[in-house]
Amino acid sequence: SAALGGAAHLVNFCSTDTVAGVLMAQRYYGCPMAGFSIPAAEHSTIISWGRHREKEAFESLLDQFPTGCVSVVSDSYDIFNACKHIWGGKLRERVLERGDDSTLVIRPDSGDPAETVIEVIRILEECFGSSVNSVGYKLLPSNLRIIQGDGIDLSSVKEILEKLRDEGWSMENVLFGCGSSLLQKINRDTLNCAFKCSYVESNGKGMDVYKQPITDPSKRSKRGRLSLRRNSDGFIETVEHGVGKPEEDMLVTVFENGSILQDYLLEEIRKNALLWEEEDPNCYQHNRDDLQAGEPLQKHIINGVP
Repeated sequence: SAALGGAAHLVNFCSTDTVAGVLMAQRYYGCPMAGFSIPAAEHSTIISWGRHREKEAFESLLDQFPTGCVSVVSDSYDIFNACKHIWGGKLRERVLERGDDSTLVIRPDSGDPAETVIEVIRILEECFGSSVNSVGYKLLPSNLRIIQGDGIDLSSVKEILEKLRDEGWSMENVLFGCGSSLLQKINRDTLNCAFKCSYVESNGKGMDVYKQPITDPSKRSKRGRLSLRRNSDGFIETVEHGVGKPEEDMLVTVFENGSILQDYLLEEIRKNALLWEEEDPNCYQHNRDDLQAGEPLQKHIINGVP
């Protein structure tokens, strides 16, 4: 599950700590290095110093990684005390002397995600100050950020961003970790997706088949041989009843009768997954010249709704 979830995550992101996902992308999707990470402490590397030496634990990480980003989990005992009296007190000058490309990322990892992030950012502003960006929102110093991974799902991300906005903070202050909720707190109904039989052949005769439960019209399935095409508005739509034109069909047979008929590089999958004309070139460095020019970036119709 780590390999599958980690590789799926890497379709849309380049940052990961899941080695199994990187290895899967390398083995099956021709990607030498699909993801990257930064030095990041976890609880055992902090509590091994003992409660009364938390400051020394933090300081050792600054010593080991004087340049580049480093993430430090800071809630082993008291996240608010750590931010105010250790990071913002005893180690304040050590933090401030780090360059703009050597960001300290403080990680809360417990409590209510939205409330904790807001309280942490308030404390850090008291200790380190803030500036205002071009659109009027506050920013912590460029070498100081927060990452929230605990309790993160679509709902909590929305709540955190709304609270930041309401208090005048830029979302640039906060990074989000993709933990167990985003990868595992899902099921087949998350995207209302299921595979159903739509066409059968019996005694040489073909027949469109479908389900249409009277108790739940939303479960009506599509009928007949299906094809996928891009319509005149640029949206992708499903054509039912076998009336689609073969030359327009975007579906490709990948696996049939125990054989893989089509291989894809991770770069190709990432390109197909883009929903807007904005891509980070740093994520697609290897083998880009081997890719053929693709179709225009896709717009999608899901159940008739773009």
